[in-house]
Amino acid sequence: MISDLAENLGHLCGGENIPYEVSADVENLRECLDAVYENSAQLAGQLPQLHVRYVTTGDQVSDMVHRKARSAEKLLDGLNRFETADVACVNWRELRELYKQATSTVRVTVPVPKQFAVPAAPGVEQSFVGLVAASELVRTVLDDGSGKLRENLFESNVRAFQGYNPVNSGIRDTLRDPEKRRRFAVMNNGITVVTRKMDRVGDDFVLDDFQIVNGCQTCHVLFHERDQLTEHVFVSVHIVHSVDEDVIQGIVAATNQQTPVSDEDLAARQDFHKELEDFFTLGRDKPHQLFYERRAKQFSDRKDVEKTRVISRAQLSRAYLAMFLDEPSGVGRFQDLIKARGSELYVTGQLPILYYTAAATWYRLEWLIRNQRINRGYRPTRFHLMALIRQRLLGSVQIPANVRAATRECDKILKVIWNAEAAEKLVVHELLPAIQRAIDAERESGVPLGEAVRNERFAERARRELAGSTGR
Repeated sequence: MISDLAENLGHLCGGENIPYEVSADVENLRECLDAVYENSAQLAGQLPQLHVRYVTTGDQVSDMVHRKARSAEKLLDGLNRFETADVACVNWRELRELYKQATSTVRVTVPVPKQFAVPAAPGVEQSFVGLVAASELVRTVLDDGSGKLRENLFESNVRAFQGYNPVNSGIRDTLRDPEKRRRFAVMNNGITVVTRKMDRVGDDFVLDDFQIVNGCQTCHVLFHERDQLTEHVFVSVHIVHSVDEDVIQGIVAATNQQTPVSDEDLAARQDFHKELEDFFTLGRDKPHQLFYERRAKQFSDRKDVEKTRVISRAQLSRAYLAMFLDEPSGVGRFQDLIKARGSELYVTGQLPILYYTAAATWYRLEWLIRNQRINRGYRPTRFHLMALIRQRLLGSVQIPANVRAATRECDKILKVIWNAEAAEKLVVHELLPAIQRAIDAERESGVPLGEAVRNERFAERARRELAGSTGR
């Protein structure tokens, strides 16, 4: 508990001996602290700062725990050993963000010899527009030091690299033309960089914890064509220093209005979509990993990603609707689906485990069809099969809103889905007979399969057939 943590820290960080046995690591830390305080004259007039993070895997932190955190701060302040003592409670979402910042933060120094400051604006610490030598941009910013592109710089960009479509092919052709490449800065919109930390030393800009929020396509082509970048090739760069998340998200949206960007692409920057992207992969062994395509084509160049494990937003939306919103017959044209049920999808507070379970079920059904374990003629019924999988394994139970309880229910599905033999047995021997009887009944009424799967009558008939065959 947090009270015990504070008490133990008091013993560890105080000047007295620790009154109980501790591990070698704790002893080593105490010796380090003693060495710091023995040389306090080197601390430039300030005591050390203490930052403590109490982590829970839950969704929320109770008011009681927050109050205990404040009490812990008072206890640690009373030691008079720290300039400040900061005790914060972190839930799993905040832990995810802290992990990403710790593992993906990049610090670079980029020379911008030609630049001017943009007038001050609310929420913006500093802002500059300038020209950067394209070769310097590649060397200092885009290259990770091992000859690979820093893909993590584009996480906040609305779209991943779209390949050599007509626009990107045009950028490449410009760089390959000895005359046109000298006009690159005036022919290209350039890039926008948002950084949470920035220092300026003369013409050098030191950027820390930054993202390229616009110009993903340009950067990829520049990196691919880096051998063509002579001293006459420049790129226009807009550098914005801000720590205001609302400002940052506003910049992402505004800078992407210059080219056609769909509402779906803009939605890709929302926190819930980023949360899903991480939830599908982080902490999972490889056989259970899936990849949520938050940004169009973001995995197209990833050789380490099995493409059959990539699920698009359109596919995930249909899968979730079929399994957890009981809508297997209404998952036709995606844009119509979003207009009709979009407000029920990707809502803050919804449980990522449900989306992951729907995605895993989608993957397994596609696997069964692709490997001819199921006749391809049943492909139009796959969303109905997803609804029946939930019905067969969970019955009519309402999925709990509590994370742990919902995870227990979803695990009943995932245990079968991630076992190829068990999944095949369930689908082929229990579900397909019910589906086939529903198909036969519709055909007797003169309704072809392609039309039948789009009406609720077929869905209800399949549910009844399964319930009758299983005694549910």
